[in-house]
Amino acid sequence: MKLAILSRNTKLYSTERLIDAARARGHSVRVLDPLRCYMRIEPGDFALHYKGKPLSGYDAVIPRIGASVTFYGTAVLRQMEMMGVYTPNGSDAILRARDKLRCHQILARQEIGLPRTVFGDNPDDTNDLLAMLGPPPHVIKLNEGTQGTGVILAERASSSRSVIEAFRGLYANFLVQEFIAEAKGADIRCFVVGNRVVAAMRRQAKKGEFRSNLHRGGTAKAVSLSEAEVDTAIRAARVLGLNVAGVDLLRSKRGPLVLEVNSSPGLEGIEGATGEDVAGAIIDFTDAALRRQRQRDQRTAAKRPSNGRKRSQATDSQG
Repeated sequence: MKLAILSRNTKLYSTERLIDAARARGHSVRVLDPLRCYMRIEPGDFALHYKGKPLSGYDAVIPRIGASVTFYGTAVLRQMEMMGVYTPNGSDAILRARDKLRCHQILARQEIGLPRTVFGDNPDDTNDLLAMLGPPPHVIKLNEGTQGTGVILAERASSSRSVIEAFRGLYANFLVQEFIAEAKGADIRCFVVGNRVVAAMRRQAKKGEFRSNLHRGGTAKAVSLSEAEVDTAIRAARVLGLNVAGVDLLRSKRGPLVLEVNSSPGLEGIEGATGEDVAGAIIDFTDAALRRQRQRDQRTAAKRPSNGRKRSQATDSQG
């Protein structure tokens, strides 16, 4: 398999692990900075260049697209998809997951558990918006924040209104959610690859912090999942169209609740906490999925009439 990895930094732990896992399995691999890729788009002809040279011949691409380059990175990935390159996470699936509001709407439609969430635009509606949500504490989060940035806990209704007013002053899109007190500052990161949870860890926020992100000083350890948690994580990734996903769950009185679905989940924390070869699982899934796709394409081609048969049929019909 000739593999490309879309990543802006070859020195990132996740990128290095994917490179090592691919080469250990005999695949050729190259890291491409998506911002150095550029495209020609015209009917029937999609071209992609990288640093002055054409890009072609890749079998598969694994996207590691950061939030700051979502628009351009998914455009490059879409171009590669149109050129017939397989990817475990398609461009549209990444966009669905990256937009928290859209993601929550999709998951709720499939009756997947979520914290109660409200969204509104007009300042005149703030009081009614918070009444729809219920009493504080409230969690207010930017629609496209990552790693815990832009997430604020408001313990009083007046604090919620102040934060909402500040975010609106910045013309920011945000959600307001109920606070799940029984989670006690912990969440569960489920790493989904295909139809399996290949690793899971419990992240605990540090004292005085409610965000459990490791980048925020949280700690992590391997955890065993209930059947309901495994099912929720796999379903959440599937309905968004992701084959590689970090699904963050809260343990609540009403069962597992999806906090977020990450389309480019980091590998360092979860491999360190669990000892699992998550990078290898991603490479193995991509290779197997590519082989299945090629087999399907071959079967389809075998069923398709040849040009000679088409001409013969046309002649018969005219006769």
